[in-house]
This record gives sequence, structure tokens and C-alpha cells, in this order.
Amino acid sequence: MTGAFNNPLARGSSGIIAKTRTIKGWVRATLDLPQAAIVSVNELACTLPDCPPRETVILVMCDGRTDQVSIHKPISQVTEGEVGKAIAHLIVIGGASLG
Repeated sequence: MTGAFNNPLARGSSGIIAKTRTIKGWVRATLDLPQAAIVSVNELACTLPDCPPRETVILVMCDGRTDQVSIHKPISQVTEGEVGKAIAHLIVIGGASLG
């Protein structure tokens, strides 16, 4: 891992928290998720060869199923288009996500 760890929940990081909420909103709207679905957005260090040092991982948990997608950028740099492309293979039918 290169560089110091940047805690996205540290004081003064409200922009990251707001961006995380925005990303969750994009996921919910794009997939038309039911209220009971859980969307988790986290920024992790990527340790794979040729991988950028930070990646945004999105988990969608619905009806006993969990789907995961990764965007190889920090949360602060993720765009709505990138989220849409990353989750395009997930379809919501009757409140259940299908990969």
C-alpha cells in the first residue's frame, strides 16, 4: 500500500460522506431497489498488481443475495456514469437483484 491512510470518516471529511450517500442514491435509483435493500459503499486499498491504490466497492444486498462491483477510483472521483456502467449487469425484477 502506498501513501498514508486517509480516513473518509474523519472530522472534516463530510464531502466523502455526502458523496457516499450520493453514490448509494444512484445505485438505488438505477436498480429501482426496494426500501429493504441495503447498499454499502466503501473505499478500500487495492493491493492487486496494476491496480490503482484505491477502489470503491459497492455491495447491493437484497432478498438474501449480495452483489458486488468495484470501481478502481477513490469515492471522491466516482461519477454517476461509472456507477451505472458498473452495475449495468444487475437487474431488479420484483425487488430481487439478479446478476
